[in-house]
Amino acid sequence: MMVATGKPRALILGAGPAGVGAAAMLCESGKASVKVLERADRVGGNSSSFLLEGVHCDFGSHRLHPASDPQILAMIKDAVGDDLLWRPRHGRILLKGAWIHFPLKPLDLLLRMPKTFAARLLFDMGAKPLRKEAKPETFASVLHKGLGPTLCEGFYYPYMKKLWALDPKDLAVTLAKRRISGSSIGKIIGKVLGQIPGLKKPTAGGFYYPRKGFGQICEALKAKAESRGAKYELETSVNAIEHEGGRVIAVRHARDGIELREEADVIWSTLPITHLARMMQPAAPAKVLQACDAIRYRGMILIYLVLEQDQFTEYDAHYFPELSVPISRLSEPKNYSATSEPKGLTVLCAELPCDPAEDLWALDDDALGARLVEWLSAAGLPMTTKVKRTVTRRLGQAYPVYDRDFERHFKLIDDWIGGIEGLLTFGRQGLFAHDNTHHAMAMAEGAVDCLRPDGSFDHAKWAEYRAVFEHHVVED
Repeated sequence: MMVATGKPRALILGAGPAGVGAAAMLCESGKASVKVLERADRVGGNSSSFLLEGVHCDFGSHRLHPASDPQILAMIKDAVGDDLLWRPRHGRILLKGAWIHFPLKPLDLLLRMPKTFAARLLFDMGAKPLRKEAKPETFASVLHKGLGPTLCEGFYYPYMKKLWALDPKDLAVTLAKRRISGSSIGKIIGKVLGQIPGLKKPTAGGFYYPRKGFGQICEALKAKAESRGAKYELETSVNAIEHEGGRVIAVRHARDGIELREEADVIWSTLPITHLARMMQPAAPAKVLQACDAIRYRGMILIYLVLEQDQFTEYDAHYFPELSVPISRLSEPKNYSATSEPKGLTVLCAELPCDPAEDLWALDDDALGARLVEWLSAAGLPMTTKVKRTVTRRLGQAYPVYDRDFERHFKLIDDWIGGIEGLLTFGRQGLFAHDNTHHAMAMAEGAVDCLRPDGSFDHAKWAEYRAVFEHHVVED
């Protein structure tokens, strides 16, 4: 049980970046006593790391972007210390059979981009004022008007279909508008020009990355919070959240087969909002539960190939937007932290968007490894050495699915949860947000700012923060 300290008692559900960030900032503020409950055996969620044959591997490709809010970046730098490295981005995209450097570079584009594709892009840019708006708007029509047919059909449409397993016309319009705000042809050209010496900003084309894998960020923040009194309970499953009279009162959770009940003044959840709603006791209204059934998340299989060679390529990541290659991205963890250890061995991590109901999900590790070798060879990346071992990790809820109806269903759940005093949902899964790590931690910072010392919550200020969160643009 939490020990009474005179401060509000805060229970945080989930120890991904949002939960760990909230715990660290709550402890720093001194506003509450803090306990974090996490089902896994480590913190970080999908942003954690693990050791594979001596290589620090992440759950996919993760970077800490220089676009992070200064105070968030300062907090992480303070926690991770000298192990937070500054690394140049060195990736490439397979587009129309050609490899193009990412971030985009002027000379590379001139030499490598298919000339017909480049000419069509320039035509689309000039023709933008002539493109008509489709009514009613769809994801596909908004993107088509804003970016033009070449970029849509050659890049965004197939990539979105790969990520979410939906036709572009069946995706939410708001998702398209966010994409345009961060990926217009004009902004793309601006980023390309920003790589020219003399115009290049100090933080352009680079990222922060911890020496021991991306999960070191959450581990360091956990240690910082613990030094200030926070308690973490790992391998703990949340079973129910009790509420009464319009206020949350307790969490029932289990560890080692023993169920405990813990009372709290505030309960902050970073769990999928559908899980949260289904765990409420008394149960949520039928219409809320029906909305939960209508909300979907996209799964992912992470395929790790252990290769008996020092390095596979010089690139940190390869991107595959086209449907001919089932994976969306391939990363080489050793290249992120610029380590040469261990000698004679490297690991590749492939991200395969896939749901549990799909045939690929049922394949064993070796079968998936063999498929990956075939896909890479077809993409011009043949294996030239022995695959020592294949390991997979399956994420049942890697990304929220933004179909055309998600906003209506989400709002119904969100409004009901928002009416229970002391209960808060936030983070990628809690707010159904397509975001980066620094965005998740910005949500945590906003939540801490809204909590008053007496345990009450400033809902008006939180609404203002929520409006800001809706304009977060994912950094690729």
